Amino acid sequence: MSEQLVFDRPQSVIDRPTHYCPGCHHGVAHRLVGELLDELGVAEDAILVASIGCSVFLYNYLNVDAVEAPHGRAPAVATGVKAARKDKFVFTYQGDGDLASIGMAEVLHAANRGENIAVVFVNNTVYGMTGGQMAPTTLIGQRTTTCPSGRCLEHEGAPIRMTEIIAGLGGATFAARASLNNVKNIRQAKKYLRKAFQCQIEKKGFGFVELLSACPTNWKLNPVDANERIKTEMIPYFPLGVFKDALDEGGAC
Repeated sequence: MSEQLVFDRPQSVIDRPTHYCPGCHHGVAHRLVGELLDELGVAEDAILVASIGCSVFLYNYLNVDAVEAPHGRAPAVATGVKAARKDKFVFTYQGDGDLASIGMAEVLHAANRGENIAVVFVNNTVYGMTGGQMAPTTLIGQRTTTCPSGRCLEHEGAPIRMTEIIAGLGGATFAARASLNNVKNIRQAKKYLRKAFQCQIEKKGFGFVELLSACPTNWKLNPVDANERIKTEMIPYFPLGVFKDALDEGGAC
């Protein structure tokens, strides 16, 4: 009986063992990005910009040119790269501690200016690489190494919803939030990423996609329970969907 190959590795994804923790969704996000780079025909012209955090390891898994940015500064570095090489497809790949904390100013100003870049934002509500500290997106009551009793609304404020903020900026062309906790949501995530990448290809401005992701190690959950946490705790606070889509209307100037 002959076998038919129905699932293969994208050409843009390097064939090597992953170092990520069991149940981590970074590998899923890498595959989606790699698939789209191939399908859209931009892999040869792609330049990745990532900064500090688990996101930095994307250099090891995507077969594209890359620039390493200081912590949080990926959108600023990407802005410079795109200004110097307008013919290249430039995108950032960042975590929530990186993008929504030390890098808040960089991503907001890049979006507000309508920079012709794409931003992939992986939100697992914790500093995954540096010790499990509280992040700007940590949920109320969630325990971390820096809030062992749980995040408190009175003292630390509410978790920041980045996609809604980006959508409210005049220069942003596309802003959406997806999740990587099940097959249905993963397929939707790819559609959103395609739209964000298309913004840049068509020279219509800033594309932003937030991906809700699991961090079983720092959440102290097994992978199955971590997926369930995304469904029961994260999605109710961070609703999925498109928050701005001006691609068909011409986007930013």
